[in-house]
Amino acid sequence: MTDKLIIFDTTLRDGEQSPGVTLNTDEKVEIARQLARLGVDVIEAGFPVASPGDFNAVQRIAREVGSSMEGRTGEGRVNEPAIICGLARSVEKDIRTAFDAIKDAPRHRIHVFLATSDIHLEFKLKISREQCKERIREMVGLAKSLCADIEFSPEDAGRSDREFLAEALSVAVAAGATTLNIPDTVGYNTPLEYGSLIKYLREHTPGADQVVWSTHCHNDLGLATANSLAGVSNGARQVEVAVNGIGERAGNTALEEIVMNVHTHPHAYPVHHTINTRLLFSTSRMVEDLSGMTVQANKAIVGRNAFLHESGIHQDGVLKNKQTYEIIRPEDVGVTTGNLALGKHSGRHAIKTKLEELGYGGSALSDAQFQQAFVKFKDLADSKKAGVTDGDMHALVADVRSSTLGGSGTSATPEASAAPVTSPTSTELPEDAHDLVDPVTQRFALRHMQVFTGVGITPTATVTLHDAQRGEDLTDAALAKNGPIEAIYSVIQRITGLDIDLLNFNVSATSEGQDTLGKVAVRIASRTSSPPDAEGSLTSYGAQPKFTGLATNVDIITASANA
Repeated sequence: MTDKLIIFDTTLRDGEQSPGVTLNTDEKVEIARQLARLGVDVIEAGFPVASPGDFNAVQRIAREVGSSMEGRTGEGRVNEPAIICGLARSVEKDIRTAFDAIKDAPRHRIHVFLATSDIHLEFKLKISREQCKERIREMVGLAKSLCADIEFSPEDAGRSDREFLAEALSVAVAAGATTLNIPDTVGYNTPLEYGSLIKYLREHTPGADQVVWSTHCHNDLGLATANSLAGVSNGARQVEVAVNGIGERAGNTALEEIVMNVHTHPHAYPVHHTINTRLLFSTSRMVEDLSGMTVQANKAIVGRNAFLHESGIHQDGVLKNKQTYEIIRPEDVGVTTGNLALGKHSGRHAIKTKLEELGYGGSALSDAQFQQAFVKFKDLADSKKAGVTDGDMHALVADVRSSTLGGSGTSATPEASAAPVTSPTSTELPEDAHDLVDPVTQRFALRHMQVFTGVGITPTATVTLHDAQRGEDLTDAALAKNGPIEAIYSVIQRITGLDIDLLNFNVSATSEGQDTLGKVAVRIASRTSSPPDAEGSLTSYGAQPKFTGLATNVDIITASANA
C-alpha cells in the first residue's frame, strides 16, 4: 500500500496574494466549501492577523466548513473533515490571533513561518542565525501550547544554508512541530536541487521521522509542479498547492497538476491521493470566476484547449481510439462528453442532471441559486438557435454566484486595510467577529438601457438603474469618445455618484456561433479611496481595495453594464 499524499490547498491564502485577485468573505467561504467537497486534506484559509476581514473569513470557514463531510465519505475518499489552517509569522500576536480564528474547527492547524536564508536574516529580519533558532523555539513552542497540529516553514529554504537549515528544523521539531514545510519561496530551485534538498534534510534533521515533510514551490521558472513531484519522490508526503496555480508573482504549484500526475502515474510515485478528480474542472471555473484570474487556454488539465485536437492526424487518431492522443479521459477531471442536449423545452430535472454532471451537485448550489440559474437558462434557450452548451451552463452558474455572493471585493474592507501590524487580539475580535462585517447587498439594478453608436458618431448611453435603498428608478445619460462601453460606465458612475478606475475588462464567448453567450468580467477600484498608512500596516493584497463583477448575456453590452 502506498503512502497517503496530503493535499494542502493555499488558494485562499497564497493564491489570494496574486496581483489583482480579490475575494470577499462570502466568496472565500464558498471556495472553501468546494475545496472540502473536492477532498482537500488541509485548507489554509488565510492570514488572520492581516486584517479583521481576513480574521472574519478564516473564522467563518472554521465554523461553517470545518465539520463538513459532504463528498468526503466512501471508498477512495478521505473520510474525515478537512483541517482548517491559519498562517502566522513568528510573532506572538500573529499566533494567538491565528488560533482564535481556527479553534472552532474540529481539526485545526497553526502554520508558523520564519525566514532562514542569510539574505533574509541580514536584510529583512536583521537577526543572527542563533537568534533565528531561538525565535523558532519560542514561537513554535507557543503555537504548540495552543494547538496540537503545528506546521513550521523556513521561508526561502531553497536558498538557505543546508546545515543551518537542518539545525533550525530540528529546533522546530523539538518545540512541537508536526509538519515541516520546505518552501522554494522565489522559485529558484531545479527539480534535481529541490529533490536532493528534501532528501538531505530528511537524512540530517534530528527527529525527521517524527514529522510529515511538505513541499511549497513557486513557479517563477515554470518548475513548481516538477519541483514538488521531485520532493514527493524524495520523501515529502504533503504538497502545498493552489487551484489553477494562482499565487504570488508567477504562482504556486497547481493542485490539478499534482493530483493528475499522481493519478496518471500510480507506479511512478510512492503515494496515492483521495481527491475527487471529477470536480477539478468545476472547481477551477469557480476560482477563475470569483478571483478574476483567467485560466490560459492551454493550461494543463483545466485549460479550454486541454482536450481539443486541431491537427488532422490527431483528430483521425482520436476518432479511431481516444487513447492515441489522450492520456487523461476528459470526464475524469469533470469535462463532460455526455449526450444530454439542452434547449428551451428542457425542464428542471434535466437542468439539475446537467449541473450535477458538470460538478454542481449536492449543495454546490442552493435552491435559490438553482432557481435563478433555471430562469437564466430559459431566457438563454429562448434566444439561442443552437442548444445551450456546457460552456454556457458554467457561465450561468458563475453569473448566479457573482450576483448572490454579495459582489467581489477584497477580504480586507477599506477600514480593515488600515489595521495596524499589532493586530486585533482575541479580546479585540470577539468570538462572534463574523457578525461584525455585514454582507454586501446589491443596491443598484439595471432596469433600462439605450445605446447609440456607430462609425463617425459620438457614442451615447441612456441608463435607468433601480436604487433599492431609495426605492426609486434613476435615469441619466452620458457621451463618450471611446465607444459605447465607456458611455455606459460613465453614466453608471453619474447615477451612483462613484468615481472609479476600470482596472481590467475582459469579455469572452462561452461557445461558438453568433448567438453565443458572452461573459464579461470587470475589476474596479475607487479613485477617492485613500490608501492606508504604510507605517505599521499589514495588507498583503495591496493598499487599494479592488472589486470584481461578472455577468453574462447574449448581448455583451448588456453584460458589460450588469458586470
